[in-house]
Amino acid sequence: MAAAAGGGWPAVCEKFRAARTLSAVESLKDPETEPYRSKYSARALLQEVKQLLSAAEEGGEAVLAVRRAVLEYELGVNHTDTEELSAGDEHLQRCTQLLEPHRLSPDCVSLYIQAQNNLGILWSQRDEIETAQTYLESAEALYNQYMKEDGNPPLDPSEHFMAEEEKLTDQERSKRFEKAYTHTLYYLAQVYQHLEMIEKAAQYCHTTLKRQLEYCGYYPVEWARNAATLSQYYLSKECFMEARHCLAAASVIFSQAGQVPSAEDSDETEPDQQDLPERKAEIARCWIKYCLNLLQSARKLLEDNIGELDPDRQLELKAQRKKEEDEKEKGRKKAVLFGTSDICDSVLAMEEKVSSVYPLDFQEAREVFLVGQNYVQEAKEFFQVDGYVTDHIEIVQDHSALFKVLAFFEEDYERRCKMHKRRIDMLEPIYTDLNPQYYLLIRRQLQCELADTYYEMMDLKVAIGNRLEKLDSHTVKKINSLAQFAIKYYELFLDSLRNPDKVFPEKLEEDVLRPAMVAKFHIARLYGKLITSDSKKQLENMQTSLEYYTFLVDYCEKYPDAVPAIETELELSKEMVNLLPASMERLRAKVSSFV
Repeated sequence: MAAAAGGGWPAVCEKFRAARTLSAVESLKDPETEPYRSKYSARALLQEVKQLLSAAEEGGEAVLAVRRAVLEYELGVNHTDTEELSAGDEHLQRCTQLLEPHRLSPDCVSLYIQAQNNLGILWSQRDEIETAQTYLESAEALYNQYMKEDGNPPLDPSEHFMAEEEKLTDQERSKRFEKAYTHTLYYLAQVYQHLEMIEKAAQYCHTTLKRQLEYCGYYPVEWARNAATLSQYYLSKECFMEARHCLAAASVIFSQAGQVPSAEDSDETEPDQQDLPERKAEIARCWIKYCLNLLQSARKLLEDNIGELDPDRQLELKAQRKKEEDEKEKGRKKAVLFGTSDICDSVLAMEEKVSSVYPLDFQEAREVFLVGQNYVQEAKEFFQVDGYVTDHIEIVQDHSALFKVLAFFEEDYERRCKMHKRRIDMLEPIYTDLNPQYYLLIRRQLQCELADTYYEMMDLKVAIGNRLEKLDSHTVKKINSLAQFAIKYYELFLDSLRNPDKVFPEKLEEDVLRPAMVAKFHIARLYGKLITSDSKKQLENMQTSLEYYTFLVDYCEKYPDAVPAIETELELSKEMVNLLPASMERLRAKVSSFV
């Protein structure tokens, strides 16, 4: 072979290799003051190689065109890396133009797909997502067409600047080609996510993850994070078996981080691993959501029209589950399994630690709860209140929600009360420490949750009291105390909606309409539950209760668009507005007869 410069073709290949090394390896060592120093040096070498190419090369014009396309591709990627998107676009377009007539040939197909991938990335960076979609879908279609019509391992772009004896094996070519296509699917998953094509995005993400394991082309931390994120999509669809599989695989693959070298190309390394504890805690949080969602979905299936566990429904679901679950799991498992047999064994062992079927009684619910609680502790180790206030509070709220849903399965009212008391004990200290100036929204969430929890405990104590022949003073005191605490937190929430002059808004914003109305309704009911032997005090409580019920009725008359948000509460409020005045008159008459 001849080249247009001294040193011949081997010297040209050497320059090309040096340029790629500068871009891929040396650039990682560039100082912050000159972040693109090696990229610029690589660019200069690529331009030199471009000048050295000659039509006199063996193979004539066709070979020269492909080699020029390789250089245009490398220059396009180089300019994109240095944030010169227009120049990058021009080079990548020239690459695809040179290859267009032969894009389905084994010499060109891999390069063409990689050029389309990079055009997709480039247009994504410009926020032109639909243009990016066009390039990536074109790459996907070309891969499928090539595999259908030819299917042999095509040349890797780097081989166009290699001596014959240096060429890659078919196995290595296939690995690199499949990796390029995996990147196509990975970028398409992100594009579909941006375009809010959520189901398609999840499908492409799942396929990408499977292929990365299959072809050993992944960074453990990134792979685990993506699998954990995918689990949240499956949770939103209540596909618990798939969600659990994603999380189990995420945990198994994450455990490889820092222990095994990256299976990506040897010139690539996993990004900085200092954030490993944070990534581990993020996966733990996904596990918490899994356990919480599984329990909450089971509750929806089992509860009756007053929110209690329906025993008949429980028996029906247990019988149905026994009949269905074996066949159902076998059929669906084939579609979702990740990895080789070794990885599969580890993933399956991980899956066995928590069920993916709805828990139907307290024992089953407790097993899911305990797994979730373990992940709460793991997540809190990293997301501590010092430095991660919002994250820490969200984890504590999830912990509280786990106790809340577990209490639903508990038949014993006293034990149920103790679970709610655990929620109070974890939420109140956090609420007390939060600065209202900076954490208004979080404080509102906690005010509502604390009020609801005290309200639920009060209801349980009333139910316990109703089973007694006669209410003792301790139970009366407990009921009143819980009711007062519930009122306190509902009032704090309502006060937070007032303007700086302490005036309550005439019309409530949509995001606080239902919480505010429910708070008013619950306060009305709580004043009606307060127990007192003082008839005058009882009349005062009834009057306060009537005022809160009246507020709901009057507000909905003035703003009819509010009705759909609080239909049930409104109907009950209307009943109480009609009934309470007569009850109050009877009590007044009774009091006056004793005077």
